[in-house]
Amino acid sequence: MPELLLTEVPVRLSKQEREQYQQLKQELVLDLPDGEITAANAASLSNKLSQLANGAVYDDTGAVIPIHSRKLDALEDLIEAANGKPVLVAYWFKHDRERILKRFTARDINTKKDIEDWNEGKIPVALIHPASAGHGLNLQESGSTIVWFSLTWSLELYQQLNARLYRQGQKHTVVIEHLVTEGTVDEDIPRAIE
Repeated sequence: MPELLLTEVPVRLSKQEREQYQQLKQELVLDLPDGEITAANAASLSNKLSQLANGAVYDDTGAVIPIHSRKLDALEDLIEAANGKPVLVAYWFKHDRERILKRFTARDINTKKDIEDWNEGKIPVALIHPASAGHGLNLQESGSTIVWFSLTWSLELYQQLNARLYRQGQKHTVVIEHLVTEGTVDEDIPRAIE
């Protein structure tokens, strides 16, 4: 097996963003100029807090309300630091994918052609949802870096996605980077997975 480096990249919210996060966490409601965010129960709250940590939240009508671009900024730094080497970006929420695609030239890994192009080094930034990165998907030929833009509570999905690059046949050190928004549920997820 190749060498494996696991890192956490801290993402810091502004004071106002931290206050919004805390308000939602404590009151289960967050009033914003563009809409209202409510959490009906603990599971819904965890989901909303995770979205807010990522930078956008679905409101009560299903519309996306942007909150910040801190993780997008951190992702940009990591893509630049990769210096042209392919980067596989894991996302959980559809709005994360949309925001990433709006900011970066990236391509989803969905089809056999996508997999072939990735393995041939033709896709500098690829997007993948952990639920679609199942058993037997071989992506180790080109890239060796995964950035977890959105974190998942599912240990199985987490391990399976990482095993797309961290597997026999990988010729390079595998780097798995986690964008972790400080003071949020993002800090709880890696501990739970560990």
